[in-house]
Order: sequence, then structure tokens, then C-alpha cells
Amino acid sequence: MISKNMFITQSLELHLFFLRIMKEHSFFLETGFTPHDERYIKEADYYRNTFDGLLREVVALSNGVVSPEVLSSGEVYTQYTLSAESQSSKLTGIKIPTDITQSEINLIGGYPKRELSQELEQSVFRLNQKILKEVEGLVSFKSLILENLVTCKLFASNYPLLVEHIMREAKLYFNLIQRLQTRDMADLQSEILEQEIFWNQIMAEHSKFIRGLLDPSEDNLINIANDFGNGFDKLTLEAVSALDKTMPLHKVTDDSLEETIKIRDFKAQAAQGLTQCKIKSIALPLLADHVLREANHYLRLLEKYKQVL
Repeated sequence: MISKNMFITQSLELHLFFLRIMKEHSFFLETGFTPHDERYIKEADYYRNTFDGLLREVVALSNGVVSPEVLSSGEVYTQYTLSAESQSSKLTGIKIPTDITQSEINLIGGYPKRELSQELEQSVFRLNQKILKEVEGLVSFKSLILENLVTCKLFASNYPLLVEHIMREAKLYFNLIQRLQTRDMADLQSEILEQEIFWNQIMAEHSKFIRGLLDPSEDNLINIANDFGNGFDKLTLEAVSALDKTMPLHKVTDDSLEETIKIRDFKAQAAQGLTQCKIKSIALPLLADHVLREANHYLRLLEKYKQVL
């Protein structure tokens, strides 16, 4: 069973990363619907605003509590986040509260040597419960969208695979919060395998989404994205092979770390290029920053796993 301090810090660190991901999923869904589907637009807008509010609550509790490593990892925000938010808001007409990002930038990390209060523990527990309810609702909404897209009852500018992809991320988030609420300590090897299989597939799909959103004239970037997609497909199979011991886990982690560093650099170039209008694409700048933060999150996990293998 994890300690009180671990429960508080791990919950807040998880939310700093994933609540931003959830609110941006809602934003991307909202921008992808046509005026015909006003009900879907309103529901996506509800979740976007709700996750904005929940992220504000998390930021208010996090100063001096979460680790410096998480705050400096690039998974909470990057050097491109504020610009990407401002530009994407201007391009879509949807207000994105950049003050939340500024508040995150101002956070100070710490390793509380004192025992954190029972009051804070209870506040975090209640907050986790609120977030679970909203994430569960968002998963159901994404499931409905996906079902209607693949049965041709709905048109949207998001790929069905993208909707399935973001639904998987929300389900992972839900499960991780539940694990914290029960103070469950997962078996380390099982956790590593679960995360590496999951995130290698996510990185592969990011590459394919990037490939599909680039203008056809961007031949070089399309080829690079395609190579990353194929590479991470192979890494996903490697991670699955480690489940039945046919591939050593440390090799999967080493290979994944090497490739994730490369795709992180590629995504950083994409975020810079889109925010500076130097890449022809139909992707919003915030999408590039979004997938960059996910690569940074995965890198931090891989570096942690490498230390214990």
C-alpha cells in the first residue's frame, strides 16, 4: 500500500499531465464537428470547460508538493504550449484559458519532508472521485462518437482511429486513478510492460496521424513520420513479446527509450514549425504540442524504468 505522501503527490502529478490531455481531447473533438451536430459540439465544450476547472483545482494544490522532475519533464507544458494555445484559440474561435498554463509554469517542485496533512489527503481523494466521474463520462462520449463515425451516422474531421486512440488514453487515466484510490501498488514488471505496450502503440499512431495531417507536398516529413510509425509498430510487438519472455524486458526498454528520444525531437520540430507557420498541414498547432508532451511523459517513464531494470 502506498503512503499518504505518495498518494497525494502521485495523484497530483498524474492529473497535471492527464487533465490537460483530456481537456485538449475535448477541444479537438469540438473543432472536428460540423454545425449540423450542435449537440456533439455542446457536449465536447462541456467536457473541455469541466477539465479546465478540474485542472485549476489541481494546480492550486500542487505548489511545493509535486516533484521537480515532473515539472521539468516537458509533460505538463513545453516552451511551445502558450503560443500553441493562443494560435489555436485564434484559429478556431474557442477560448483557451492560457492563465492555467501560466500558473503551471509558476509552480515550484518539492519533496515534502514533512508528513502532508490529512486534510490535503482527503481533498485529493475527493478530487480524484470527481475526476473519475468526468473521465468515465468522456469515455462514453468518445465511444458514442466512434460508433457513429464507423457506421456513417456522423461526419467529423477526426479519424475514427484518432477517436479510438484518445478513448484508450482516457481509459488508461481512469484505471490509474482507480489504482491510486485503492492505494494499490502494481507489480513493477507488470507496470513496465503495460506502459510500454500502451505508449509504443500511442507513439506509432501519433506518427500515422502526423503523416495524414501533413500537406501532400511535405514529402520529407511524411516519409519521416511513416518510418516512425513502422518503427513503433515493431517496438509494440517487442513489448508484447516480453510478456511471454521471448524478448528481454530491458532490451525493450532500451530500444523504446532510443526511439522515443528521436520521435520527441521530431515532434518538437513539428511544434516549432507549426507555431511559426513553416509547415504546411491541416493540424492545429496545439495538436503538435499535445503529442510532444505525451512523448515527454513516456520518456520520463522509460528513464525511470531503465534505472530499476
